[in-house]
Amino acid sequence: MPDVNVAFRLVDVFTPRPLGGNQLCVVPDAGELDDGEMQAIAKEIGFSETTFVTEAAGDRYAMRIFTPGRELPFAGHPTIGTAFVLVSEGRVSTPATQLIAAGEIPVEVDVETRTAWMTQLPAEFEPIFPDRDLIASAIGLTTADLDPGRPVQTVSTGLPTTIVPVRDLDTLRRATRNEQLVGQAVRASGGQDLYLFAPTAEGVTARMFDSEFGIGEDPATGSAAGPLGVYLGEYGDLDTTRRLSIRQGEQVGRPSELHVEARREDGAWRARVGGGVHIVGGGAFEL
Repeated sequence: MPDVNVAFRLVDVFTPRPLGGNQLCVVPDAGELDDGEMQAIAKEIGFSETTFVTEAAGDRYAMRIFTPGRELPFAGHPTIGTAFVLVSEGRVSTPATQLIAAGEIPVEVDVETRTAWMTQLPAEFEPIFPDRDLIASAIGLTTADLDPGRPVQTVSTGLPTTIVPVRDLDTLRRATRNEQLVGQAVRASGGQDLYLFAPTAEGVTARMFDSEFGIGEDPATGSAAGPLGVYLGEYGDLDTTRRLSIRQGEQVGRPSELHVEARREDGAWRARVGGGVHIVGGGAFEL
């Protein structure tokens, strides 16, 4: 491609204030960028995800999502953050429909309150995963540290995540990521990552460990928050009349707040996930 400047925005997602939550790079007009250039830009910026908007008009837009290591069919904070950028800049209206590889995702943005929401795809539950020893070893704990009353199970509302219940908040904070064993665990369980959680007085605290995305530990994982909400709903641990608050990111210095609503619709669980969004900067890649 000829020399060109590619504009980008820097966005903090799932946080009530700037410089918290999960970092996102949004390229609002990806133009003629090819797959290799998108992947190289995502690696250059180094955030957990970078989005590339390929079309935007009216109340619809299409985008692609890249981690530093690969393309994803769906991800949570990229959906929320990109929707907010496009609506705040007048590129699309709200509510809108986001078209990604996984399908169509309804999104809503409130620019004044700096919040955005997405309705994720109908939930799909994999069979309960029996190898709790492998899961515990992958997160530096023992089988006795896992919550004995809840199963380890992979759930997807667009991207499969393996839900891992631990006994309490102190146990959750003691967990450590073993990259090799996390890789074995997610491949065996059919997930893309491990999403650890423990109930608290305020709702739930969670941590996400990945093995292939080039992230390590994610500060806020919207694609896993939806599965956790429907998981808790399926097992009767969620008040479906109220929003579930999820805190994440403490261990990586990026405190985050995610909000989840879950309900049954046409025989399947659906999750609505949202939170605060702040545009904190921008610039251009000179290619």
